[in-house]
Amino acid sequence: MPTYASVDKPRPRSRDAAGLPAVTAERIVDEALALTRELGLENWTLRQLAGAVSAYPAVVYHHVGDREAVVAGVIERVVAEFALPEPKDWRSWFEELLMGMRPVLRAAPGVARRLALYGPIVASARSVIDRGVRVLDAAGFGKESVLVCNVLLTQACQFVALEDDREHSPRLRAEAAAVFSSYRDREDMPGLAATGRFVYEMTQRPGGVEAYYDEFSTFAIARILDGVAARLTVLSGTGR
Repeated sequence: MPTYASVDKPRPRSRDAAGLPAVTAERIVDEALALTRELGLENWTLRQLAGAVSAYPAVVYHHVGDREAVVAGVIERVVAEFALPEPKDWRSWFEELLMGMRPVLRAAPGVARRLALYGPIVASARSVIDRGVRVLDAAGFGKESVLVCNVLLTQACQFVALEDDREHSPRLRAEAAAVFSSYRDREDMPGLAATGRFVYEMTQRPGGVEAYYDEFSTFAIARILDGVAARLTVLSGTGR
């Protein structure tokens, strides 16, 4: 991969003569996605991206636009990888969708936070929302279908964003685990002691932290779906 300095070095007037591939919008987004997978969406610069395609930053602007335009292209690529489930009951449909989103988003740190904050900023996200709202409406959520879909998608993205943030702050994560673990024998604070034992045992197991996030995501999504299912019984009149 070209270095930062290489962006400023004189280049032959012909890219072909230099043995360099043509710069296209697709290739720029390809390299931006690669940088995102390596560094995180918010942690690479336009200058780094220009270096990756062996061009000046102005070339990136010419083919795609500013950094936010490139980011939109990256998010489009990532969301397009979401697998929309086949038609089935609303709960199974969302469970499959939300659990399938996690590995896709985790592979591109920072995208989940953008989606949670700003919603359908790319076309591929809009198709997910459209299908989700229709699934909920058919199940009987009626006017609340939009709100329910927003809750489910936003929460799933926030869980991944939480993982992304913690992964990039290993020192703070270790300090927090040490603080909680220190309370595991406190008889005067049994609730905190139970939390401390949980954290301590998790951190002592090989791969325990990674397994915890898998378990937490599965648990959290299941409990949110429980709440949504309970709401449906109210809307249908069976829970009154």
